[in-house]
Amino acid sequence: MAVDLTRRLRWRGRAPDRTRALAVADIEALLDLEALLRERTLWTMLYETAARASEVLSLDIEDLDRRNRRARVTRKGSAVDIIVWQTRTARLLPKLLAGRSKGPLFLTERRARVPLAAGDLDPVTGRARLSYRRAEEIFNMLTKPLAHPDITEPADLAAAPGWTLHDLRHSALTHAAENGANTGTLLAYSGHASVASLARYTRVSPDALTRWQERRDPHRRG
Repeated sequence: MAVDLTRRLRWRGRAPDRTRALAVADIEALLDLEALLRERTLWTMLYETAARASEVLSLDIEDLDRRNRRARVTRKGSAVDIIVWQTRTARLLPKLLAGRSKGPLFLTERRARVPLAAGDLDPVTGRARLSYRRAEEIFNMLTKPLAHPDITEPADLAAAPGWTLHDLRHSALTHAAENGANTGTLLAYSGHASVASLARYTRVSPDALTRWQERRDPHRRG
């Protein structure tokens, strides 16, 4: 054929998902789950700092400034930045560390079975740094009942998707925007270099939009 019939066609982009932010009540239920101390500390730190999971899982104990509730992380593009947490994380960290002063902050439950770089091993126990893949697997599995409260059959629940670690970051940024954080604060909180990258995280959630509508409804019953 002499004419390309597809040249005027345009690929349809994937529709944006505007529902990634979890409700505040869901976050509270999540952080109250009966889970290992390691998981509870990780999830709490991820939500309170709005950091990427890869950034927090790469933390070493030496990176922490526990007195000031902050730590040095390496962002995308190798930029060094500071994340800051709140009281809940500050209370969990001493229990997680249990006297440790060096090595990866988040560790596997067993000694490493394959040779790893010294920086990814606890110098005392030989346990390895917790991987993103494993942390995500655990989070996805444990959050299925919260994500699908209407599913009661174990087999159906096992097949359903759970939440992702990224949902914690997305939720933290959305909630901060809803609570009035300005653009400069949100950029520092998220580690984004541009407002355009930040925009999709700061879209008001349906719950916040509902509250706003209720406050301004002239016919609302008192």
